[in-house]
Amino acid sequence: MVSPDAPALQVERPRAGASVPAARDGQAEARLVEIYRLIGQSRGRAALAKAESLVREHPNFQLAQLVYGDLLASQTRPVLNLGDVPDSTEKSSATLLAELREESHQRMRALRERPPAGSVPSQFLTLSTRTKHAIAVDASRSRLYLFENSATGLKLIGDYYASVGKLGVDKGVEGDQRTPLGVYFITSNLDPKSLRDFYGAGALPINYPNPYDARRGKTGSGIWLHGTPPDQYARAPKATDGCIALSNPDLERIIRTVEVRTTPFVIAQSLQWVAPQSVRAESQAFESALQAWRQAKSSGDITRTLAFYAADFSSGGKSLLEWTPRLRKELEQARGRGVELKDLTYLRWQDNNDTMVVTFGEVLDGSRSGSTKRQYWVKQGPHWKIFFEGTIG
Repeated sequence: MVSPDAPALQVERPRAGASVPAARDGQAEARLVEIYRLIGQSRGRAALAKAESLVREHPNFQLAQLVYGDLLASQTRPVLNLGDVPDSTEKSSATLLAELREESHQRMRALRERPPAGSVPSQFLTLSTRTKHAIAVDASRSRLYLFENSATGLKLIGDYYASVGKLGVDKGVEGDQRTPLGVYFITSNLDPKSLRDFYGAGALPINYPNPYDARRGKTGSGIWLHGTPPDQYARAPKATDGCIALSNPDLERIIRTVEVRTTPFVIAQSLQWVAPQSVRAESQAFESALQAWRQAKSSGDITRTLAFYAADFSSGGKSLLEWTPRLRKELEQARGRGVELKDLTYLRWQDNNDTMVVTFGEVLDGSRSGSTKRQYWVKQGPHWKIFFEGTIG
């Protein structure tokens, strides 16, 4: 959108057969930030040249188009703010202008307020080295962070502007146009050929509602991380029906990188970044409860083992009473052999409750392999109790 006082904006499309650089994740945003930097240095001509190049290669990048229009206008008159247009245009396009200004604000805020070096989101207590990557979303900053996991811990390898629900976050019911908050996992990778163009480069569904959501009566489904339609490079900060949307180049990087079923996906109103050593201390505090459960199960004592389960336990629609025969059968099959927990992952979520999502391989002494299980624990007073347990592999 450009002021009528400026020369008409003509977006130059690539010539047939011309070589256009492939869009890479984060690249268009980095170029926009460079334009802002040049503007801040009063280097308008250099900024204009870079803006012209950016919109030529990404004509659907609306925020870049708006900045380009301002730079064109600045050649003939002062530009006082982003999207400095006549009052008539301001009124007729008020919603779009407000969204683009908010997008600009969110992009710049997230880049100014960087996570402290070496810090990690507080939810990631311990990740098994089998878990290669993790994702965290900070809704307050419209930002998605991608981490690589190794024996030395989590390393931030990418972060991207992201859109969330039209009415914000903390999804409660079907159709409320809010993005859920919590600890989730990517469950699948949908083939873009099976999706409408609206979803862009593809979609990665997450397991909303998870057992903690179900325990609190939350409803809804179909929460995805997906791309954008062909005519949009990015969407407004609050634009989806509850999903999280990235630009297509950014989503393509995520799709190429993460693994389904094992990649944790945390969505928070505001991420708390902490030092890895403090995270490890929190992990050790919980681990004593988990190891006590392991020892109880190793003993084969059903009463001792059941003491670790919450009264409102539910799994696969079964209450604790209905589920107890399954636990009893597992103890009988073990025949007193010890239980080993391997490839442990602990993820913590704190709101009105303190909950822990634990994934591990359960292997009996003398066996080379076993089932992969996931448990949800809640802190009740000084004690941790299991309110969900299921086999995932």
